[in-house]
Amino acid sequence: MVVMTQAMEARRLAERVALGALFVGFLKVSLLGFGGGLVWARRIVVERQRWMDDQEFAETLTLCQFMPGPNIVGITTCVGSKLRGAVGAVAAVGGFILIPWAVGLSLGGLYLHYAHLAVLQNILSGLSAAAAGLMIATGIRLLMPHRSRRTALLFAALAFTGMAFVKLPLLVVLLGLAPLSIAVAGIASARAS
Repeated sequence: MVVMTQAMEARRLAERVALGALFVGFLKVSLLGFGGGLVWARRIVVERQRWMDDQEFAETLTLCQFMPGPNIVGITTCVGSKLRGAVGAVAAVGGFILIPWAVGLSLGGLYLHYAHLAVLQNILSGLSAAAAGLMIATGIRLLMPHRSRRTALLFAALAFTGMAFVKLPLLVVLLGLAPLSIAVAGIASARAS
């Protein structure tokens, strides 16, 4: 019964989401997502369009961290695919890369030409600090649905410590903590049954 209800909800959602909405939604993500689109992807997909809830988005992000390439491109592909299949994935990725690619290529050329200017270096320093703040805020929002689970908080703290203070690479942290957290979740689930 639950599986049938979920399938009906997924079908209803897929019928509601137009390809143009996917294109424009991820175009906004890429145009607004300075320093990385994860912050805006979550805001548009979860908060504004309600295409996914926090749990689904966090699961999609987790999956995309194990795939090669930028997480945001994986998220774009997964959301588009979930909502409209292969055509939805193409529409979402197209929106994400079309204009920003052209703008990025143009700005990159200008930056290379004027990289020696101190004012440009100061602007980029300020933007990187703001982007770091946005990433921290998004990480906290992604953790909020799990705040009542002590083990989730423990593994989040271990991952943060491993990357921020011990300076371990992301892949090492994921390969070290993922099997452990899966085992702990399995044990907790078995105890609850």
